[in-house]
Amino acid sequence: MKPIRIFRHIACEGPGYFGTFLEKHNIPFELVRIDAGETPPDTIDDISGLVFMGGPMSVNDDLPWIPQELALIRQAVDTGLPVLGHCLGGQLISKALGGEISANPVKEIGWLPVQKIPGPQADHWLEGFTDNTELFHWHGETFSIPEGASAILRSEHCDHQGFVIGNTLALQCHVEMTGEMVDEWATLYSDELNNPAPTVQDQDEITRNLDERVKRLQAVADALYLRWLQPVSPGRDN
Repeated sequence: MKPIRIFRHIACEGPGYFGTFLEKHNIPFELVRIDAGETPPDTIDDISGLVFMGGPMSVNDDLPWIPQELALIRQAVDTGLPVLGHCLGGQLISKALGGEISANPVKEIGWLPVQKIPGPQADHWLEGFTDNTELFHWHGETFSIPEGASAILRSEHCDHQGFVIGNTLALQCHVEMTGEMVDEWATLYSDELNNPAPTVQDQDEITRNLDERVKRLQAVADALYLRWLQPVSPGRDN
């Protein structure tokens, strides 16, 4: 099958568990290293899906690769090619489809509970999801829900944690995390943790019970990724 194309925007925010998941299911993928100066390919004819990872930049920044990625997203959505975005990646999807990216009322950093937004699309994408499951967050901005999309996830301090439209899934939260990534971010971005708040955890709290938290996070990721893979690999159920 054609590979999944993954866009990395900073070295420490790579595919993470999503890459492990693809390898487990024998799904080929390739990595476009935007952080290393690689240019987004201008075609989607040679791939099975597009995936966009996170990054500390804003979708509203004047960066040359942002319009290129937005154009690819629109092209993929128009043709029904599956698209997946994590945090910054979810914001890219929203903006590409006419949404707006703005400051969230508060920063969300750490392990915070998320709720399902009732509706048929949420039921379809989040089968078995338990409300108030802690997912991982690290963002100060948020996306709006584009016209025609369905919101499926929210949190107490961020109304839009996820939406779907066709074969496209946009997430504000980070379900791709591994324990190693959490440790690395908590060190690299430690300056953002100096003033803990109800929605910003300190380094000790972020790394507490890490194995258990990551295990629960990856169970949610498994369900979402399997659903997202259905158009790529029909009949896949494990």
